[in-house]
Amino acid sequence: MTSTNYRVRRATLDDLGQLMALWQSMHYPANDLAKRITEFQVAENADLTIVGAVGLQIIDRQGRVHSEAFTDFALADTLRPQLWERLQSVATNHGLVRLWTQEQAPFWSRRELGNADAEALEKLPAAWRALTGHWLTLKLKEDLEEVISADKEFALFMESERQRTQRSFQQARALKFIATLVALAVLALVMVGAFIVIRKNPQLLHR
Repeated sequence: MTSTNYRVRRATLDDLGQLMALWQSMHYPANDLAKRITEFQVAENADLTIVGAVGLQIIDRQGRVHSEAFTDFALADTLRPQLWERLQSVATNHGLVRLWTQEQAPFWSRRELGNADAEALEKLPAAWRALTGHWLTLKLKEDLEEVISADKEFALFMESERQRTQRSFQQARALKFIATLVALAVLALVMVGAFIVIRKNPQLLHR
C-alpha cells in the first residue's frame, strides 16, 4: 500500500479504543496517554483503521515528539514521513521554537534533529528534565528567551533614541530662543542708535 492510501490527522475521542490497544501493544502507559489523546496525530488506512500514531506534547512553546507506535513496523518507513510532516505543521501553527524527542529510530536523527548538547539542554522545559534517555532536538526559530532579550534590547534602543531626539529638540528650541533674543537685542540697538542719531540731527527727518 502506497503512502497515498493513508491519511494523517489529529486524534479524537472516537479513536480512544484503537489507540488504547495500540499503546498497550507497545507497553506504553495507556491510561496516562488516554488523558492526553489530543496530543496525538494518527495515520489511518483506507478502512479507517489506525495503523500508526505519534504524540506531540507542548510546553512553553516547545514540543516533545513521543510515544510513536505502529500496528506493523513494516509500515514505519511509509508512515513516519507523513507523521513528521504533520508534526511540523502543528509546530508551525502553535509557533513552537524548538522540538525535542527521545525516539531512537534512525529516522528521527535524519530529520534535522541533532544530539542535544549541554547548551541546548539548558533550554529543555523543567517538566521534561526528569525523563531519562538521550535527547535529540531541532531549533525551529529563535528561542523564546532570545526573542524576549532582543525585544528588550530593541525597546531600550528605541527609548535611548527617543531621549536623544528629545534632547536634540530641546537644544534646538534653546538655540532658537537665544537667536531670537540676539535678534531682538540687535534690533533694539539699531533702534536706539537710530533714535540717538535722529535726536542729534533732526534735520535728517526733513531731507
